[in-house]
Amino acid sequence: MHTPQQVRQPLQALTPAIEPKWSIWWKLLRPHTLTASFVPVAIGTILALPSHQIRLDLLFIMLLASILIQVATNIFNEYYDYKRGLDHEHSLGIGGAIVRYGADPRQIFAAAQCTVATAILLGLYLCNESSWWLLPIGLCCAAVGYLYSGGPFPLSATPFGELVSGTCMGLVIIVISFYLQTGTITTIAVMGSISTSTLIGAILMSNNLRDLEDDKRHGRQTLAILLKRTKATYCLIGMFIFSYLWIFFLVTIDILPLWSLLCFISIPRAIKAARIFLKNTTPESLAPAMVATAQTNTLFGFALVLGLLIQYWSAHYNMNLHLLP
Repeated sequence: MHTPQQVRQPLQALTPAIEPKWSIWWKLLRPHTLTASFVPVAIGTILALPSHQIRLDLLFIMLLASILIQVATNIFNEYYDYKRGLDHEHSLGIGGAIVRYGADPRQIFAAAQCTVATAILLGLYLCNESSWWLLPIGLCCAAVGYLYSGGPFPLSATPFGELVSGTCMGLVIIVISFYLQTGTITTIAVMGSISTSTLIGAILMSNNLRDLEDDKRHGRQTLAILLKRTKATYCLIGMFIFSYLWIFFLVTIDILPLWSLLCFISIPRAIKAARIFLKNTTPESLAPAMVATAQTNTLFGFALVLGLLIQYWSAHYNMNLHLLP
């Protein structure tokens, strides 16, 4: 009889695929996911633009620190998915560098630790330039990045994964980015972060829908498992709908400008994801829906940033016209 530890500790692939080392590390970063850390920083910064001059050093260091935290989270996830036997050679997605390519687990874990340490050092600069109250918040985000897949009770295996990831990568990053430029927190920063937070949570929900049966076999209790597939799919669709309705609501009460509705150009991506999730159940057939969900968040975020920039530029242009003799 196998002990639980023996069952959960997979062997590395006996014949790992031949892959250039740089390619393995590039895949470990999961670069296609990094817009989830870039977009919130951009949104928080652009929201501060009408009232404050942007400090580019704070923008770029915040951006780099956010990306590094997400990269570390991805690498920790790679390591602990291997340790818990969740990854195998035929797993879908870009992960599985250990079981597919024979990457050294110790090197991967060390790389994650170094990445977190670098992000914390960058965070110290941000604290020195703004407020040291940001330090405990940043450390909490770093801890969440580890606890997402590490520790005895990983957040990714609980019903709270969507809430925690959306809050940390959406609300917290947007508000911090806004605070770094303004020295304050206002209604527009908090309320303007909610749609992005929801869509980031939707990315995790789409991942959990794709992996629902596999996660169930490993005893995980994700929100998708608790709701069951049909209700979880409608929950995901509800997250899409809410994200757009919230932006529309903020425009109607003059929290956000009319140009913010430019983010609605991402709706076709959300519809595509919803249709695939409604019609399919196998992991292979749901992979395109997961991609479409991530693309929805990316396109939504970039379009929102562009809309806010257009509003800022047009307001300044009109002001300059009025100043002309």
